[in-house]
Amino acid sequence: MTIQDLKVVGQSVPRRDGLGHVTGKTVFVDDISFPDMLHMKIVRSPVPHARIRGIDFSAAEKVPGFVRAFTHKDVPKNVYTILCLIGVGPDEEPVLAVDKVMYVNEPIAAIVAETEAAAMEAVSKVRLDLEELPAVFDVEEALKPGAPILKDWGTNYFIYDYEYGQANPCRKVRFGDVAEGFAGADLILDGVYQSSPIEHAPTETTACLARPEPDGRLTVYTNTQALFFTLDNTALILQVPFQKLHFVGGTVGGGFGGKVDVIVEPLASLAAMKTGRPVKYRFTREEEMRASSTRAAWRMVFKDGVTKDGRIVARQVTTYCDSGAYNRHTPYAVTKHAANVSGPYRIPNVSIDVYNVYTNRQPSSAMRGFGVTMASWAIEVQMDRIAEAVGLDPWAIRFLNAYRNGDMRPHQKVVEDATLIEVMQAAAAMVGHDLPEELKQMSSTLEEHHG
Repeated sequence: MTIQDLKVVGQSVPRRDGLGHVTGKTVFVDDISFPDMLHMKIVRSPVPHARIRGIDFSAAEKVPGFVRAFTHKDVPKNVYTILCLIGVGPDEEPVLAVDKVMYVNEPIAAIVAETEAAAMEAVSKVRLDLEELPAVFDVEEALKPGAPILKDWGTNYFIYDYEYGQANPCRKVRFGDVAEGFAGADLILDGVYQSSPIEHAPTETTACLARPEPDGRLTVYTNTQALFFTLDNTALILQVPFQKLHFVGGTVGGGFGGKVDVIVEPLASLAAMKTGRPVKYRFTREEEMRASSTRAAWRMVFKDGVTKDGRIVARQVTTYCDSGAYNRHTPYAVTKHAANVSGPYRIPNVSIDVYNVYTNRQPSSAMRGFGVTMASWAIEVQMDRIAEAVGLDPWAIRFLNAYRNGDMRPHQKVVEDATLIEVMQAAAAMVGHDLPEELKQMSSTLEEHHG
């Protein structure tokens, strides 16, 4: 079989929705409207950390078209339940802030009005009485003694488990003896790799429209990228039976991970239930940039022990992931990161500590391989530096250290069907790079590796 015989792999396959996109016929969530529809806008925090002493809606209520305001007291279960469905807790992010705010643009109250303009004007009239508190914005500063404590359980880090009766501040991986590995190395190479938060920038901003039906159900049109996940979370927050909700998806309008967060649907649904009218809640472009979750910022500190011939005999990594003010999906990302930050390489001694750190920045969440993408970037830059330090070709350093079938990964997973060697050989051929004969003859079988 050749690549020409394949139906999808290696072929240019037209997108099912491509024609609608380029002709302007695609229907997005924001294109949907109903008679008597209300619009929702959010009162957001202007400061990164503060105690809420009071909210005054009196001026907002006088805006023509104002219908109703909602606070945390109106939300049946005022806590996002995003991770409880996969067994990760605690649920610690409020739907609407209760007694404090933890980041700029955190939702404090919701307002519905007859028009979007009226809702925005009413939001601008709300008066907040806030007592600003000290804030922390750097992951390592957040872990130092004396840093403002952000979580009710008394730490600025997620607690994964308990070790010898003490809270474990990070996700740990231990394999072999890293100190012994460094002692036997000819060269120690350090590296620090850091990324900033990255916005998803979807074509259509996060949006939904909730409509009460005559039979008592609620139909929610949403551009979520995780339809049933979002339905389940919305039902838990509203404390209604799942079958009372009918979610309609379709065109996501760009997701990349960010539209897995269940942010707009619960509040729009609550407002529709309380008013008996359709309610649309969409982010402005500014809200999408400044209030929606981002790809997390990562700081990865590498220390590698290498022999003269280029074999990595020890790798120690300490990573700080900036979760922002709340969990969202970041504790899960940290677990994936810990399992992958040693790379697809056979390293006999590995020590990994990965911290999920809370700061007063907007929450981070899912984005395209979150937890693994930044690890891969740091690993491969580090591999290039190792190759340069020992005088090897960057291709050769990867072939030399590549994991093979039967190898044990640091997280105690046996490698099966690695094909890493074969993929690198194919990649070299595709880009016209002529590999040395000994690299062309290598394979991912364990026998050849140990030979």
